[in-house]
Amino acid sequence: MKENPGPASSVRVLHGVGDTRAKTLEKAGIVTVEDVVRRFPRAYQDRGDVRRLVDGKDGQKHSFLLTVATVPSNARLRGRLTMTKFRVFDDSGSAEAVFFNQPYLREVFHVGDVFRFYGSLSFVKNRCQISSPAYEPAEEGAALPDYFPIYTLPDGISQKVFRGMVESALPLVLPSLSDPLPDRVRLENRLPALSLAIRTLHAPENGEQLQAALRRMVFDELLLLGLGVSLSRCQGEAILTRACRKTTLGPLLAELPYELTGAQKRAINEIYADMTGYGKQSDLIPAMRRILIGDVGCGKTVCAAAAIYIALSSGRQAALMVPTTILAEQHYRDLAPLFTKLGYEVGLLTGGTKQSEKKRLLARLCDPENPLPLVIGTHALLSDNVTFADLALTVTDEQHRFGVMQRTALKEKSAASHTLVMSATPIPRTLAHVLYGDLSLSKIDEMPKGRQRVDTFVVDESYRTRLYDFIRKQVSAGGQVYVVCPSIEEKVEQDEEGGIPLEELDFTRALRPASPPLKDAKGYAKELSEKIFPDIPVALLHGKMKQADKDAVMEKFVSGEVKILVSTTVIEVGVNVPTATLMIVENAERFGLSQLHQLRGRVGRGKDKSYCILVSDHPGTVAEARLDVMHTTYDGYEIAEKDLSLRGPGDFFASGSGEMRQSGGLSLKLAALCRDTALMEAAFRAAEEITRDDPDLSRPENAALKRDVERMMTGNQKTVS
Repeated sequence: MKENPGPASSVRVLHGVGDTRAKTLEKAGIVTVEDVVRRFPRAYQDRGDVRRLVDGKDGQKHSFLLTVATVPSNARLRGRLTMTKFRVFDDSGSAEAVFFNQPYLREVFHVGDVFRFYGSLSFVKNRCQISSPAYEPAEEGAALPDYFPIYTLPDGISQKVFRGMVESALPLVLPSLSDPLPDRVRLENRLPALSLAIRTLHAPENGEQLQAALRRMVFDELLLLGLGVSLSRCQGEAILTRACRKTTLGPLLAELPYELTGAQKRAINEIYADMTGYGKQSDLIPAMRRILIGDVGCGKTVCAAAAIYIALSSGRQAALMVPTTILAEQHYRDLAPLFTKLGYEVGLLTGGTKQSEKKRLLARLCDPENPLPLVIGTHALLSDNVTFADLALTVTDEQHRFGVMQRTALKEKSAASHTLVMSATPIPRTLAHVLYGDLSLSKIDEMPKGRQRVDTFVVDESYRTRLYDFIRKQVSAGGQVYVVCPSIEEKVEQDEEGGIPLEELDFTRALRPASPPLKDAKGYAKELSEKIFPDIPVALLHGKMKQADKDAVMEKFVSGEVKILVSTTVIEVGVNVPTATLMIVENAERFGLSQLHQLRGRVGRGKDKSYCILVSDHPGTVAEARLDVMHTTYDGYEIAEKDLSLRGPGDFFASGSGEMRQSGGLSLKLAALCRDTALMEAAFRAAEEITRDDPDLSRPENAALKRDVERMMTGNQKTVS
């Protein structure tokens, strides 16, 4: 006898889902009935914001409560097109409702009936018209839902079809859905049950319900993040490794052309103590698990060099992994001469390494008699055929560009190796504990002598002509310019469905000034190269380009062949270009402050005076206050703290450190919505309480939490869009 369908059943059990549609859904990670339910909306139509016709904005989608005034008429147009039209009205005026290829609507709309229409107004020959709106009968005494969900879907699956699938899937999943959150935690934080939260996300009746549901799901993600860090800390404490030889760093320091800062010395001493087991009697010590955080240009690389020297002087090996080929080549150019002088050979392994050289490097890395001491590389280091004879240290630069599993894969080349990760993302103290709680933290909060300050200005669109003049002046003086845009290509803020993205939902429905249009990198690069600066070499760089193409563009910028580089935030982590003297960020209000601080750090790395100009026409007081912080503050940690107080923690999960969400990283999907620091702290506090009683989540009542944590940490949480 066939069992009744349940959460783990194939999507094929749902009405209207055959083999073809199921295969399409599978490509998007929707395989089971529960996957359908866990595919949460990305946006909502705010149909509860009902306007009068006189208050509707031309070309913008709104809801209107309108009465049918005339009998619908059908007219045949050219080809097989038909048009149905009739007049509707409210107490402020009337409009013509127009629909195409839906002649059956004559039987739907009757004179005197009241409907809630959702669509765009337009004016045709001075007559008001609403074309192909969504509609719902407004019956007296029956409440209509305020918010209508919009999903991210694969091609071939319409919103209407997927909503039907969700409606069919909910009763198959929710009755058997267990809530992993302990009742005590849920009640203390006034959170709805999981089943109610999921149902509400798909079919909210009002804004208050939707807010509560989103709050629950954000809390869950932050709780799982806190639990994951605790589990990782617990597992890391159990790893023992051989202590490196206690040695003097004199030979290394003698080769440096500058004096270390106090912060650098402190960080190196902490690394030395970890790797050598300083003060411990045993040769077996806990493996170092340390993160080194500091602003761009603060001198993290020399601290990594010290860690590498400790490993190599013990007769063992070290590996340094970076996210891009061009950054790997820069590290190789900086470190290879230094370590060669000290008597250690260095190899470079990237996707572009010639096959013959790659074969030689692979053989040397695993040669027990004559192993290659140090290798610098990209993701190529993660290949199965890369093995080490005696790996003592793994260093990961720009750690947030790698997923958790990618960093783990490098470490697993030698399970007992020491680990050092580096990040240029300033994190507030309250966040650092949970984001890096499984790692010992070294912070470089002092800049090297001679590092100049990058003067920062906030301007609006009225400065555009002067801005172009300043760009030309910088290029004429031998400088180069970064121009950063918030999007790759032009996009409409509200898509064809009229949905408001989750992060922009305003449940107060306050009348806010319209956001300025976004500068897109593709369109702006074309405009600059063809119209504004046809005599100056301009190039485009964005994250969707192939790695080889990105490297080629950056090579041209580094060499000086390209003078103006228009980019997305892919250059937030980049190579050192001393001749880059101007950073321009368009639509600056769209970026987190820590991200803006990182971008600002791309310039001011040479001898010439450098500038950062933030362009924003956003009139909001919060946006103005945030950007004013960039104008007056230059300490990354102070900026991060102010951003946290102004905007809450969401930006740190959406960008900067939040890039853990990338492929292979943490599957944080809704945490970027968190604007409530108290909610974040409550989630982290709950995680600490749970793991205090059950450090490895081995108790039966925590089994579901442990499963969800593991799914999040491995990036396999396909059930959330």
